Amino acid sequence: MRNIIKLALVGLLSVSTIAVAAESSPEALRIGYQKGSIGMVLAKSHQLLEKRYPQSKISWVEFPAGPQMLEALNVGSIDLGSTGDIPPIFAQAAGADLVYVGVEPPKPKAEVILVAENSPIKTVADLKGHKVAFQKGSSSHNLLLRALRQAGLKFTDIQPTYLTPADARAAFQQGNVDAWAIWDPYYSAALLQGGVRVLKDGTDLNQTGSFYLAARPYAEKNGAFIQGVLATFSEADALTRSQREQSIALLAKTMGLPAPVIASYLDHRPPTTIKPVNAEVAALQQQTADLFYENRLVPKKVDIRQRIWQPTQLEGKQL
Repeated sequence: MRNIIKLALVGLLSVSTIAVAAESSPEALRIGYQKGSIGMVLAKSHQLLEKRYPQSKISWVEFPAGPQMLEALNVGSIDLGSTGDIPPIFAQAAGADLVYVGVEPPKPKAEVILVAENSPIKTVADLKGHKVAFQKGSSSHNLLLRALRQAGLKFTDIQPTYLTPADARAAFQQGNVDAWAIWDPYYSAALLQGGVRVLKDGTDLNQTGSFYLAARPYAEKNGAFIQGVLATFSEADALTRSQREQSIALLAKTMGLPAPVIASYLDHRPPTTIKPVNAEVAALQQQTADLFYENRLVPKKVDIRQRIWQPTQLEGKQL
């Protein structure tokens, strides 16, 4: 099985039409990723970037969530990272000069609010007055805020408990919080372990998607290279569709998670192709930033357009 997927990946790499054009590859690329970044994890596992750009030193750093990753990106510890929709807003409000270089479609089935199976909480409105655990400044923060607004509640109507995914899971299992807002693969792991119930997922909440960000100087200097890197991630992600069973086995081993968890996560994800951030995406992200400012969750208003990096050719409407 390993040989089959290895041959598929080698073939995928060799037939790619993405070129770095006349721009030379940089000496190094330091990538921040999370467990849920399937395309990145698969590309890392098979050294796709190392094969495509042998003249560049590629290094990988895993982070538990987006806020920690963007902090590292801001201080220059990494060059490129992938995160949900909210960490870039918090980073911009804090003055970080990071730019959006790509976007994936939203994954509404892969982000949820969980409660215990026997919990008396039956609707989002029932969360009023209860403790809800989530990573502050993450996409789950956005999921929760939008779900509360849809249910006619304010953020101040709940007791937010800011915890990393691992700590939130422990608090949830021990009954120290009443609900847990979380993304995959943590969601699938909890679901398959049992004893949980999905209170609400991201369906009909109009979330933006996941973003790829880079430090502005790095993006401006290595634009074509970044496009090639993002295309490689998209190609690796596509393989999870064409070589599903082999990919599940590989990802389970690489990520240290049971194969059924990986299979569940893949079922929750739409096909993922990374594209430039166009005007429609930027406008939706601006609405999200404004929502967080209105709820006093970020200290100042931000203009998303100031942080959009564009390659020469953009798909969709120009900014």
